[in-house]
Amino acid sequence: MTKRKFTVVDIIILILLTIFGLAVLYPFYNAILVSLVPQHVYAESPFMLWPDEITLDAYKQVFNDQTLINGMKTTVIVTFLGTVYNMLITILTSYALTKDIPGRKFINYLILFTMFFSGGLIPYYLLIKNLGLINNILVMVLPMGFNIMYMIVLRSFFNDIPDALEESAKIDGANDFIILFKIILPLSLPILATLSLYYGVNRWNEWYHGMLFITSPDIMPLQLVLRNIVQDASKFLQGNTAAMANVETFSEGIQMASVVTTMFPIMMLYPFLQRYFLSGLTLGAVKS
Repeated sequence: MTKRKFTVVDIIILILLTIFGLAVLYPFYNAILVSLVPQHVYAESPFMLWPDEITLDAYKQVFNDQTLINGMKTTVIVTFLGTVYNMLITILTSYALTKDIPGRKFINYLILFTMFFSGGLIPYYLLIKNLGLINNILVMVLPMGFNIMYMIVLRSFFNDIPDALEESAKIDGANDFIILFKIILPLSLPILATLSLYYGVNRWNEWYHGMLFITSPDIMPLQLVLRNIVQDASKFLQGNTAAMANVETFSEGIQMASVVTTMFPIMMLYPFLQRYFLSGLTLGAVKS
């Protein structure tokens, strides 16, 4: 077997991809550096490659603020409950729509209809208000049952599983729930892990419902707290001056420390789900 030689085109593509990769990664790297350096270091070199001096003062200031801690707790709860809730409804809906049930096509059309049309913001707000979810943490969990595209992908994956597996299980006396949870789902771990990761990221980034329906600072989601810090870090600094009188901080450092604190937990999930994630990306091709 002959080895393929690198051509000039390959080298050009490699250089372009390397430049593109660095352009994508450097903002994250720079955000971490800005959060770790004192103000005078940042003032001298905003776009540094390596810090001359490191300090954790910005992180001390961030974690000294109870609003961000409360936001972290709220977002962890919303992410866990929301992901479980989303996956349960997505799995049950996808599996049901693989069966020859009465009105299956009509149900499919109704679900797809909601991808293109909605009731509007004012009716939606009135619905949430009538359900008693205003200023309730569940308002960031219950309204979105599942993502339609994710459901279609999972339904297509279930359709690709051989019918013989279900038929043999039914001969042994298994019902649909046993077939789903003991046969179908164990065979679907890659696509389930991929969709769980997508749902988890969506839930972790939740801020829209918090902005519309949450008024209490104690249950504001983390992303909304982060937005408030980024928009006006100077007020954040003033609010913590008494407790952190001996700490050298500046608004950009506080902003970047908040960004890093917000994105770090969800990024830690990727290494654990990587083997499922990479295989799951190629599964469940969309088809009718």
